[in-house]
Amino acid sequence: MMVVERHRASGEIGRGFARGFKLRCGAIGSSVAHDAHNLIAVGMNDDDILVALKRLQELQGGWVVVNGGRVLAEVPLPIAGLVTDAPAETAAEQLRVLTEAARGLGCEFAQPFMCLAFLSLSVIGKLKLTNLGLVDVEQFKVIPLTAE
Repeated sequence: MMVVERHRASGEIGRGFARGFKLRCGAIGSSVAHDAHNLIAVGMNDDDILVALKRLQELQGGWVVVNGGRVLAEVPLPIAGLVTDAPAETAAEQLRVLTEAARGLGCEFAQPFMCLAFLSLSVIGKLKLTNLGLVDVEQFKVIPLTAE
């Protein structure tokens, strides 16, 4: 999993691991990532995660599903990376296709992008991944991924 800061061009990238998405391949990515709304992606390989993050940047925000280096589905969110400007019917169909594509990668969540959005929410839970790295929310500190 990766979280990339997208507001100040700081170059900050948090890297970590996530379980539960049950992806067999590919990656999913989003610019809707509470509370900071940085770019966030989870996937089975670095290449697909990178494609997802680059496509989110090109879209100026949104949701994407990637596999084998190809974008399988996307929902552009051009208003602050959080809101679509598409008609409701268009957006609903894009979301249906997006969710179906994520399920095609193995994800069983009813709302995979909502689950993804909360993985970086650094005010609740025990551990969260932010652009600063893995954060222990209860102790307010960044913790290393590797033992020293």
